[in-house]
Amino acid sequence: MEACGHADLHDERPVHLGELPGYHVDEVLGEVTGLTVRARNVGSQVGAGLKALVGGELKGLTKQLAQTREEALERLVEEATKRGGNAVLAMRFDANEVAGGYQEIVAYGTAVRVTRTV
Repeated sequence: MEACGHADLHDERPVHLGELPGYHVDEVLGEVTGLTVRARNVGSQVGAGLKALVGGELKGLTKQLAQTREEALERLVEEATKRGGNAVLAMRFDANEVAGGYQEIVAYGTAVRVTRTV
């Protein structure tokens, strides 16, 4: 993402803002998404069942969800780069459970080409 003066989406994170202070949007390239669907780890499910009895964080599921978010984000960046973008604005995540046991995570935003103004 363009945020440090160089045009490489892999160097920075997409931003949640609708604009990028210090940059001019030269071209809007359209919506981009990064989607991944994963089956839950059986070990995490067993641990989650036991943890439900005593309460607390489900660390196995938390770790798996964080990895799934990163994968969706990587795919978003790849899609924006393919379109010629060097930034993603208004990036968001959405998550759902699919077919009773699968995690779906989508990262989405608007791919743009920007130049530094400051």
